[in-house]
Amino acid sequence: MNAKLLAAALFMLAVLSFNSAWAETAVDRTATGGAQTLEDIMARQQQLKLDESFRSENLGDPANAAPASEQLGTRGGVSLSDTYRSIRYNEFDANTQVRGPAADVLIQDGGMPWLKLREGPIITYGGGALLVFIAVLVVFYLIRGKIRIEGGPSGVTIQRFKAVERFGHWLLAGSFIVLGLTGLITLMGRSFLIPVFGVDAFATLAAGSKWIHNNISWAFMLGLIMTFVMWVAHNIPNKLDWQWLKAGGGIFSDSHPSAKKFNAGQKIVFWTVMVLGVSVSLSGLSLLFPFQMPMFSDTFSVVNSVFGTDLDTALTPHEEMQYANIWHSIVAFVMMLAIIAHIYIGTVGMEGAYDAMGSGQVDTKWARQHHDLWVAEVEAKQGKGDVP
Repeated sequence: MNAKLLAAALFMLAVLSFNSAWAETAVDRTATGGAQTLEDIMARQQQLKLDESFRSENLGDPANAAPASEQLGTRGGVSLSDTYRSIRYNEFDANTQVRGPAADVLIQDGGMPWLKLREGPIITYGGGALLVFIAVLVVFYLIRGKIRIEGGPSGVTIQRFKAVERFGHWLLAGSFIVLGLTGLITLMGRSFLIPVFGVDAFATLAAGSKWIHNNISWAFMLGLIMTFVMWVAHNIPNKLDWQWLKAGGGIFSDSHPSAKKFNAGQKIVFWTVMVLGVSVSLSGLSLLFPFQMPMFSDTFSVVNSVFGTDLDTALTPHEEMQYANIWHSIVAFVMMLAIIAHIYIGTVGMEGAYDAMGSGQVDTKWARQHHDLWVAEVEAKQGKGDVP
């Protein structure tokens, strides 16, 4: 019995000593920045009464709380649901030392929906559309074959495009191909390339792709301007285009409807590239200069006024960037589909077509077969009718 009493006395003495030590350490928490100590945790486990002053001092005493605008600081703030709700929905009058268009947005909860859309449907449907379209062209080629020059080439050529026209075309086409490849690496690389090359190799590839993408974009915009100026006059729609479309342009049969320098199919590609090219360039500039070129708030206002919709026009700078990123990706995928079709016809799909942008000289039989009215115009300008 005496041994039990002695053990109990020793235990109580240890508890009292522990409480005394805890009380001493609880006063000064500068070493932990005001955070709990191990003694705090152990005391709580033993259900001892704690001095909670270190909490109220750091987080603010709700009974004597400062105004909401002063509650947040380097050491934290009162966890008031109304305060954080106002921050989340951008109704909090925040003052920060940081300067910039996005500095006053403390919580922006649109990031995860944007990421899920980018990593999910954009990659799935965009990438799937490219693969399906390429597969369709392969099947079409196997069934239709190459569109041949009737009776074979004549061996006599006529100038189709001048050097400056070919330069503008290849500047636009070459830059777009590079932009498409680097854009796909940036968009899909984490999912498809890291498992193949590893994290370190992909990091170098991704950084290089980003640099190339950002800088080649200027060449694309220059090519876009050049081709528009040179060819817009030849791409104005007219009633011949409808006849060409009804005949399928000779793509599905051996019928070759009349056309001037550009037929209806080429005009569709031209205006697709021009309209979408301007759009993808504007969204690209918005991404190149973050928070400096908001476009979607004004665009949504116009859409609402025209169609009576209720799109949100009070967008944060982050939301503007997220919309620009998604739109940039969607437009780029649509452009890639159009360009792939254009590349197919200009290379393996049609005999003699590549020469137009290769040497600039095309066989006269090819020219009469696909652009007979243009050949007549060239002959009239030359003042002679002896072109074979």
